[in-house]
Amino acid sequence: MKQPFLRDNAADSLVLVVEDEEKSRRLMRDLLEAHSYRVAEAADGEEALRLIADTPPDLVLLDVMMPKLDGIAVCRRLQADERTQPIPVLLVTALHDRADRIRGIAAGATDYIT
Repeated sequence: MKQPFLRDNAADSLVLVVEDEEKSRRLMRDLLEAHSYRVAEAADGEEALRLIADTPPDLVLLDVMMPKLDGIAVCRRLQADERTQPIPVLLVTALHDRADRIRGIAAGATDYIT
């Protein structure tokens, strides 16, 4: 099934994986690359914002709980900038409370994956 936020050819789509835990980041990268997506990685929110400013991705997979700048704060900053506002953001987290989901969507996330 074609995803509306990715290009027709997976190799033309850049996905930014933002995750502070290297094992989780590597797992997401490996899964995406197995499906031919190009992947960029960031270990925290500040690094993610720098990468996005340099090369806007087609999709951001964003961990919520990170040191320095958490995923909610990153999402809010992306939504506040008209250049990055259109980039779809999927929050990826172990949090599964309805309140957490609402907080992520209110910050501008496209969806929330637990």
